[in-house]
Amino acid sequence: MPNSLTTLSLHLEPDDNERLASLCGQFDEHLRQIERRLGVEIANRGNHFTIIGPERAARAASKVVQSLFDASQEEVITPERVHLSLQDANIEAMLLAGPEAVAVPVFRTKRSIIRPRGANQQRYLSNISQCDINFGIGPAGTGKTYLAVACAVAALEREEVRRLILARPAVEAGEKLGFLPGDMAQKVDPYLRPLYDALYEMLGFERVAKLIERNVIEVAPLAFMRGRTLNDSFIILDEAQNTTVEQIKMFLTRVGFGSKAVVTGDITQIDLPRHKESGLRHVLEVLREVEGISFTFFGSHDVVRHPLVQRIVAAYEAYDSLRPQEDHAR
Repeated sequence: MPNSLTTLSLHLEPDDNERLASLCGQFDEHLRQIERRLGVEIANRGNHFTIIGPERAARAASKVVQSLFDASQEEVITPERVHLSLQDANIEAMLLAGPEAVAVPVFRTKRSIIRPRGANQQRYLSNISQCDINFGIGPAGTGKTYLAVACAVAALEREEVRRLILARPAVEAGEKLGFLPGDMAQKVDPYLRPLYDALYEMLGFERVAKLIERNVIEVAPLAFMRGRTLNDSFIILDEAQNTTVEQIKMFLTRVGFGSKAVVTGDITQIDLPRHKESGLRHVLEVLREVEGISFTFFGSHDVVRHPLVQRIVAAYEAYDSLRPQEDHAR
């Protein structure tokens, strides 16, 4: 066995066959899932586990197995739960930085406690706390919008801001807005639904409705931001890849005194007409080195939805990285 490999022993108590079966999964599928993610080997006999692999990977696997066993006391372990535990364990940071503890920021609302999953989400929240304008860029399912809303709700409850303003570009995709039923607010409402969903989860339906009625929370299409100066506000622009260069410049220049802005988007899912340049892509070139603005980039390893979503995103990233080479070869 190569010297670079380490063998760790883990003894789980109590020796409960039902909990151990839940931890390991059918045909040990949960253990195999951890092995694939971390590049280790896991063997067990009853409640005694042996983990073989690179030292940091083995240590991370031991931490995940222990946390899943602890969780099995109150819940049935599923592949999705294993995936989230791997994210919670901050695997990438452990593999790169060693065993030192990492301070994890926590956001508390009256209905829930929001903790970041993984190093990138921690970096994202840290950037938001330190900078007044922040960009979260990456694929779907990485928590960009959800965490931004969590920061906004926490800031409102701590009375650091007086208003929350959540905006999205209402880009037509397949259907013309004019042919949808209802007035303008009802036409654009489906585009804003993910923002409402996050607010309802953190504050509850009734409280959100009251705050919207009092204009403390404003959820609106991006076009409604023109001509305004937004002071003492927490402003979120979601799906920013579908803004034009002019629109995102207009949005960023709305930020007033005492305000904080978070812009989220995925530059691989642009719905603009072909001749229109994405404002989010343009921002990366123009503002990347501007002091006081933060950029957090997420990848497939940050996806916290169904594990299959992570593999889908990774497959698209691999395909897109090869396509320019193939085009050049032709």
